[in-house]
Order: sequence, then C-alpha cells, then structure tokens
Amino acid sequence: LTQPVAPDLLVSPSSQDGDLGSECPEDRGNWTGRLDFLLSCIGYCVGLGNVWRFPYRAYTNGGGAFLVPYFIMLAICGIPIFFMELSLGQFSSLGPLAVWKISPLFKGVGMGTILIVSLVAIYYNMIIAYVLFYLFASLTSDLPWQHCGNWWNTDLCLDHHVIKAGNNTLPVNISNTVSPSEEYWSRYVLHIQGSSGIGDPGRIRWNLCLCLLLSWTIVYLCILKGVKSSGKVVYFTATFPYLILVMLLIRGVTLEGAWKGIQFYLTPQFDHLLSSKVWIEAALQIFYSLGVGFGGLLTFASYNTFHQNIYRDTFIVTLGNAITSILAGFAIFSVLGYMSQELGVPVNQVAKAGPGLAFVVYPQAMTMLPLSPFWSFLFFFMLLTLGLDSQFAFMETIVTAVTDEFPYYLRPKKASFSAVICVALFLMGLILTTEGGMYWLVLLDDYSAGFGLMVVVITTCLVVTRVYGMKRFCRDIHMMLGFKPGPYFRACWMVLSPATMMALLVYNIVKYQPSEYGNYRFPTWAEVLGILMGVLSCLMIPLGMVVAVLQEEGTLWEVGAQQASRPATDWGPSLEENRTGTYVASLAGSQSPKPLMVHLRKYGGITSYENTAMQLEREMEEEDEEESM
Repeated sequence: LTQPVAPDLLVSPSSQDGDLGSECPEDRGNWTGRLDFLLSCIGYCVGLGNVWRFPYRAYTNGGGAFLVPYFIMLAICGIPIFFMELSLGQFSSLGPLAVWKISPLFKGVGMGTILIVSLVAIYYNMIIAYVLFYLFASLTSDLPWQHCGNWWNTDLCLDHHVIKAGNNTLPVNISNTVSPSEEYWSRYVLHIQGSSGIGDPGRIRWNLCLCLLLSWTIVYLCILKGVKSSGKVVYFTATFPYLILVMLLIRGVTLEGAWKGIQFYLTPQFDHLLSSKVWIEAALQIFYSLGVGFGGLLTFASYNTFHQNIYRDTFIVTLGNAITSILAGFAIFSVLGYMSQELGVPVNQVAKAGPGLAFVVYPQAMTMLPLSPFWSFLFFFMLLTLGLDSQFAFMETIVTAVTDEFPYYLRPKKASFSAVICVALFLMGLILTTEGGMYWLVLLDDYSAGFGLMVVVITTCLVVTRVYGMKRFCRDIHMMLGFKPGPYFRACWMVLSPATMMALLVYNIVKYQPSEYGNYRFPTWAEVLGILMGVLSCLMIPLGMVVAVLQEEGTLWEVGAQQASRPATDWGPSLEENRTGTYVASLAGSQSPKPLMVHLRKYGGITSYENTAMQLEREMEEEDEEESM
C-alpha cells in the first residue's frame, strides 16, 4: 500500500524546505541580529557633523532658541523622509539603484545618488586620515602642537603659557599672532605653504598618504563580508563614542570657566527666530545630520526582515541623533569656555566650526589640561569611531547598489568588488594628500553634496507620492508593518517635506557664495568645476529618463514615458511568501498563485501579518471593482 501524500497546506510547519528557510534572500546577505540595523543607523547618522557643526550653528543662530526651529524641522522633514527611505529599502530589499523598479523612468535619481556618495566617500576618508594622523601624534608625553620653537613655527607663533604670563602684568596683543596648534595644522600636517592654490597641488605628503591608505584598509576590512561584518563592528564604533563623549563632558563641566562657554552656547536669543536664515540653518543641519538622500538608510533597511519595526527605529535614531548633537555642544563649549578664560579673550574668538574646531581649537584646548596627551587621544579616537561608521554606510551603499544591478556576476565576488572600489577611491583621493590637498577637500565638501543632493531628495519624495501614488505606498507599508502611516506622515510626504526642501534649494541658489579657505579665494575655473559636480548628479535624472523611454516598446515618447513610469513587473517584496494582492506571482519563475499558502505552510497557521495580507487583498479587489465600474 502506498502512503497517502499530505496536501501542501497540511505539511507540518517544522518541515525543512530550503526555499522557505529564511525571510531574507540568502545570496544577498542580511543582518544577523536586529540590533545590527539599529546601531548601524545610529552610527551612520551620528557623525562628525554632530561634534563640529551643530554646536557652532546653535550659538550663531540664537543659542538655546535655535532648538525651537531645529525640532520643528526635525518633525517636518527629518523624521518623515527618514521613514520613507527605510520603508522603500525594507519593502523591496533592493539598493539605491535597483529600488527604482518602483518607477524605472526615474532610475537616474539612483545614479545621481551613487555619484554623490562616491564623491563624499573620497573626501570623508581623507578627514578620517587627518584624525588618524593626530591620533598617532597624541601617543607622546608632550603634544607636538603644545609649544612654539619647532621647525614649522614662524615668528608669529605665541603659545598660551606666554599669554597667561602676560595677563598677569600687561595685556598681550594676540591679534597678529598664531597659536602653535594652528601652525602645526597648516604648516606641518598640511604643509600648505608648499602650494600657491588649488591649481598648484605641490608634492604628496607621504605621512598623510599612509594615513589615507590605513583608513581605506580599515574600511575595507570592516565591510569585507558586507553587513555581516560591518554589522558587528558598529557594536563598538556606534557605542564607544558615547562613552568618550560623556568622559569629555564630565571633564569639561568641571573646568574653571566652563559655565561661561555653556552660557554662551545656550543663552536663548528669541529675536533670531524672526530671521528666515535661522530656520534654513536648522533645516540644513537636520538634512545633513540624518544623512537622508545619500542612500545609506535605504541600503541598511534593505537587509532587514520584511516585518522589522522601522517605525519604532525611525524615532529612536532621529531623536537619539538630536540629543547627541545637544550633548556634544555641552562637551565642546565647556572646554571652549575654559580656554577663553585661560587666554583672556571672549568665547566667540575661540569658537570655530568644521576642521578648524577639530584640528586647531580643541587640540589647543587639550594642551591646557593636565594629562593632555590622554585627553587628546580620547578626543581623536572618538572622532575616528564617529567617522568610520558613516564611511561604512557610504561604501556599503555603493557596493550594494552595483551588486544589486548585476547580482549574478558580482554577488559571488562581493569581497573582490569591494576591494576594487576601495582602491579606485583611494587613488582618486591621492590629490587630497598633496600640499594643496585642503583646497580640493574644501571644493568637494562645498559642492559634492550641495544642491544636487536636495534635487535627489525632492525628486524621490515627489515620485513616491505623485507618480507611484500615496495610497499605494501606504498600502505597501501596511503590508509590511500591519498599519498604515497616519495623517502626520501623509501630510509631510505630500506637502510639507518637499516644500521645505524646495525652500532650502532656492535659498542655496539665491545665497550662493564662492568657496574660500581662510583668506584664499578660489579661482573661477575651480568654482565652475564645483558647480559641474552638483549639476552632473542632477543631469543623471533626465539621462535616466531618456534611457528608460528608449528601452520601452513603442515609438511615441508619451507612451514610452507612461509605460516607464509604472512599477516594473517584478517590483515588490523580494520573497514570494511576502507577496500579496497585486504582487502575487509577479516574481520571475514564480509558481505559487497564492503566497498566503506559503505562509500557512511555513507557520502552520494564520498570523497577524496573514490577516493583514488577506485584508489588503480584499481592499485591492474592491478598488479594482470600483475602477471598472
């Protein structure tokens, strides 16, 4: 007698089935734990800008009053766009290029994103190289930028010990003097006196070149196995900076004169809120601090399981990022208050932003503390960990985007492909290690992720809500999370977020100012080159449209564009078991008419997600009937 064969629906949920063993595509890789994703997002968002840009922006734009527009802009455009990117990535399990199956006509947006991220990755790793240089220089009993009298110092050099001694008798005129830390940075680390400008890069600084090579080596080793390796590294790089930040904060607030700096940082000047510039600055800080538009968030979310609660993760990361920025301001300005008291000058004369804070002002402040090499090492180690996990995200974005486009060729060789990308970007970054490299770094920083990035974010927002459709997008989120986004998110996606981004774009164009570094003004050809960098990422959008239309059947552009704007046939969840409604059996090679049966087979019963799936199917059938009538 033959044994009866159990129907598919009656197979035990414990049965082993290779096709159903995982909720993520095996060949693509995925996070090994849910904390991997959360910590990677925190590490990506909490970067160098939280330390060297936010505190300076706050005190120049109304002090404590700046927090009002900051949190309003966080609610209007930060949180909604952050959630949109995570939703797109998790729903499709695709990178920044392949995700445009949602509307192939706009694939150029993904191409523009990759171009922007590549340019940013080149100079961002150079900043990490500078941090490594200072980290190694801190491994000494006397910091090299503590005193004058070295071969790189000039007659203008005056250290704080002399200033302090002079304050006891007669005031010292420091207006025409330079601190030892400033000369160490410009004349020794950069050796910028060997270059006359951006057109004269001079010789390669081999110590900087080796630091850049080391930083690229560290990055490659950490992304060697994709998110499975970088997801573990962030357990250290995303959490350790908080320990150091707390140590620096405690040390800072216990210094004499610290409250003078904190008062300067937080004293609210509410009259500033009447200025449009303050609101624009708040939006810019949110925009760049959260890293929206760079593809990193979308890439990280694409390695999630289909039902990961990204709604909760969105609020954890965005609010955590804002709180970190505020804490960093206390750590920075408490030390600057102490420094201003030691030098006998107002706080606003020692406060700087960007590299000036990290490599000149704060190192100088460290020399005034007991055990100065120890505090210096901690500070630069914090900057190193803050920078590395942001760089991991940039590299993972580039690698994932290209490998998702050519999965059969590149996924099996992902480690080798990552090595090729790292070597190529290292070679492109060699010009930044020259004596005039800082001029090129400033040019890249000013233009690579400027208005081009805003155009990318605005286009993404409009395509998802207008072309793909708000109702369809909310339905996709419902399929993933079990609930639809509320009126707050829908209002922001439809109106508030794109309008705010448009205002930022117009402001940047109207208030355009040529780049400068210190007293050096960039020549016209350099400005044109910088503008072209931004324009090129925007041109990728119409270029992608032309290619998409030409690939469609038919002679009419209108017909081709209409067809190309519709989602691709295989758009939707990557796994067949997550496909319901219109996404049923649309995967290549799909045999199952109802993924719901696959769910029943796997779980042995109906879960809340299956209930959601059936509800969505009923809704879509009703919508189809209404349209036909």
